Amino acid sequence: MSATANKVEFRRLELRDLNAIELIERTSYPTPWSRSMFAGELAKPSSLSLGAFAETGELLGYLIISRYVDAWHVMNLAVAPEHRRRRIATNLLERLFEATANEGRRGYTLEVRVSNDVAIRLYERAGFKPRGIRRGYYTDNREDALIMWRDPVVRGSAND
Repeated sequence: MSATANKVEFRRLELRDLNAIELIERTSYPTPWSRSMFAGELAKPSSLSLGAFAETGELLGYLIISRYVDAWHVMNLAVAPEHRRRRIATNLLERLFEATANEGRRGYTLEVRVSNDVAIRLYERAGFKPRGIRRGYYTDNREDALIMWRDPVVRGSAND
């Protein structure tokens, strides 16, 4: 049975997931994060690291965010190439919004390459809106980054 047919489980990433994280990272980005960068984020109390796993235990994708005073910053989001277009990234973002909804004052921000149309559309579907440009942000080719923002998740009560 292919991983496509399997149920996807979401859980916090752990240090034991680093090898699988690195493999996806290296196939996803021209300037991948180092192992120590991931280890640092996994250990940081102000970060939230979520993984999407197949029933077999295979890591399909991950999302790493850091909490700042007024926003959650999406630091890294990647899905293994062979598992893309299965709503894994969308589901990771939805889990993020669910996990952080009780902190209603914080919005969400991220940077994405201006040439990455697929990611920009994903983020727009998740409620992010373009808010500016960081010129020469990416070190590999000095490409600009599009800054995107999503307003805080608001819970249903009028007393919130």
